[in-house]
Amino acid sequence: MTPEIALKYAEPVPRYTSYPTAPHFHSAVGAEIAADWLTSLPPAEKLSLYFHIPFCHSLCWFCGCHTKITRRHAPVERYLSTLRDEIALVAAQFGGRREVAHIHLGGGSPSLLQPDDLRRLAEMLHRHFLIAGNAEFAIEIDPRTIDDERAAALAEIGVNRVSLGVQDFNPAVQRAVNREQPLSLTARVIGLLRGHGIERLNLDLMYGLPLQTVGGLAQTLEHAIDLAPDRIALFGYAHVPWLKKHQKLIDEALLPSPWQRWCQARSAARQLAAAGYVPIGLDHFARPNDPLARAAAEGTLRRNFQGYTADPARALIGFGASAIGSLAEGYLQNHADANAYAAALAAGRLPIVRGLRLTRDDRLRAAVIERLMCALTVDLEAMCRSYDLPSNYLDAATARLDNLASDGLVEVDGRRVVVPDHARLFVRNVAACYDAYLQPSEQLRHARGV
Repeated sequence: MTPEIALKYAEPVPRYTSYPTAPHFHSAVGAEIAADWLTSLPPAEKLSLYFHIPFCHSLCWFCGCHTKITRRHAPVERYLSTLRDEIALVAAQFGGRREVAHIHLGGGSPSLLQPDDLRRLAEMLHRHFLIAGNAEFAIEIDPRTIDDERAAALAEIGVNRVSLGVQDFNPAVQRAVNREQPLSLTARVIGLLRGHGIERLNLDLMYGLPLQTVGGLAQTLEHAIDLAPDRIALFGYAHVPWLKKHQKLIDEALLPSPWQRWCQARSAARQLAAAGYVPIGLDHFARPNDPLARAAAEGTLRRNFQGYTADPARALIGFGASAIGSLAEGYLQNHADANAYAAALAAGRLPIVRGLRLTRDDRLRAAVIERLMCALTVDLEAMCRSYDLPSNYLDAATARLDNLASDGLVEVDGRRVVVPDHARLFVRNVAACYDAYLQPSEQLRHARGV
């Protein structure tokens, strides 16, 4: 690897938590189509449920999420009332309680919900759905919002996996992104969660933040490893101030270069491997006995809007403003505007504002991209055969890999494509060669590839 190669492939590319990606969703898929898709789900189909809580107590300048800042509980309470209306309306499409294999609360900061909020939400879920005994119930938390009462409530409602937002433990880096969170606070919250029996813990970290260095990130990882989480996600900071205006508060002169970012991520991967963590896809690391690591070893690892997952459910239903769902027919997205979201539900309509119906070509390319993102390899001939398409169907797309192959970032053997371990960070660039929708004019929608 060289600085020149890192810079050459630092062009913006999608993160591929879906294919086609969200910028290509359109309004032709709306509430009526969504209702048809939901009612046609086979009765035995297990569900995965995602709930978006778009509120935070303070603004983190690096944030790319759909959220708003509030110090008052009244807007949150109104939103939760609307969310419960959506749960009831979606469940009514099924005509009975459907089995749920996975629940995920994201945001925003769902940990700002009060204990009674959490209990009422869980009661609503159990009233309308059948939660499987082995279901994973996960939540993303801001440790700065967690006290013993909230930790107890999370355990009480059945939460069994928690992702703690950290980003970096260096106080100077924290100040540069407006996310001051002492190591002692994070350690205390982990102790609270474990004390209440929640043992499955993830830490969310970042590289590429302002003032970060290889050495500084190594210190953060030392602290993270000492906390002994099951998983560590090491996301590359996506600097897109043209989309997220608050990111303009970050001093761009303090951001590392593409080469520095690659060095940070590569050094971190080696450090985590030495500590016994298995690399998972693009940016995750897990203990060998973690379900994510087992899924990767067994070839069943998947990628969806929450990232890498071992979730077995193929039907994902998104609840809340801006939430995205994925069904056999295609994708559905709710209104991002909270007022429009609430108005649709007040009128008794599903709050779907746009989506996309998948074609056979979409399904094939989605499968190829998911395999690359999850396994770093794909057998294109076998993939084409499984979709009843000619073995050479994707040859034109594969030809687009020539430059990447010349630079040692991908290996092509006939119709088998392999991303070598040292090029793991460039797997999005490889996947982009199979994206039939990606256009140069779309680049401003995405973060740099490294």
